[in-house]
Amino acid sequence: MKLVTFETGGARHIGALLPGEREAVDLTAGDPAPHFRDMLALIDGGDAALDQARRLLQRAARKVALAEVRLLAPVPEPRQMRDFLVFEQHIRNARAIMPTFRGGERLDPAKVEVPKVWYEQPIYYKCNRFSVIGSGEDVLWPRYCKLLDYELEFGIFLGKTGKNIKREEARRHIFGFTIFNDVSARDAQMREMAGQLGPAKGKDFDTGNIIGPWLTTADEIADPYDLAMAARVNGEEWSRGNSGKMQHKFEDMIAHVSADETLHAGEFFGSGTVGGGCGLEQGRFLKPGDVVELEVQGLGVLRNRVVAQG
Repeated sequence: MKLVTFETGGARHIGALLPGEREAVDLTAGDPAPHFRDMLALIDGGDAALDQARRLLQRAARKVALAEVRLLAPVPEPRQMRDFLVFEQHIRNARAIMPTFRGGERLDPAKVEVPKVWYEQPIYYKCNRFSVIGSGEDVLWPRYCKLLDYELEFGIFLGKTGKNIKREEARRHIFGFTIFNDVSARDAQMREMAGQLGPAKGKDFDTGNIIGPWLTTADEIADPYDLAMAARVNGEEWSRGNSGKMQHKFEDMIAHVSADETLHAGEFFGSGTVGGGCGLEQGRFLKPGDVVELEVQGLGVLRNRVVAQG
């Protein structure tokens, strides 16, 4: 199923998309069960809740047109957010261009040194889970930023709570997949990370984490490690990649993070940027008024406009 969260009549509902992706069955209006109150409740409801959602989808008794409601992030407030760094080409490209911001020359990405620890374990930071928006919502340009960037990623929501999860069991903890745009204030990020900590204000600002347009349940994605990924700005393709280039897979992330730490259903893990998947790697950045579209095979198109704040 492809699951959505939307606003209608001033209230938040969850739904399941019908074929054609123009209409959704309103699960909240169609069944008073507590697990249809919101997406986290549905995730907490486990297999029984998903089975009931599938039955409601088949009956399609309460339908809404997506054009007539306000689509939100599928999980507007995740229980926790972590974003990883698992695409080697992204690291090489980003590090190769960094000297140009200090007046130097661009390096050969193939000769960039990648820290040994990056190959040994998944590296991540924790995002601001309160700054999440969905497809169609505006990205508010941070007033302290001059170099704003998109990041082409996808991610998972966990469906089960666990601790010390074995890698071979980790796939069963994935509830579903979605697209993630980790919007970045690059100048702030470069400045603060020189202090050996962060990112902080390079990532943490309202509307900076974009998730959507929907949450595709894990059973719908046969192979999450062979998905075509693309980014367009004002209709022009800026990035193209494939999820198969991940050094560490989501199963590796789950096993690593859950070591002596309880992971909870409803947490989000981002993949990190696919190689070539941001403006920084190309030496060009967004401007106010730009429309950014991220597309991942089987997961839809995440579309947002960048606006300057008054």
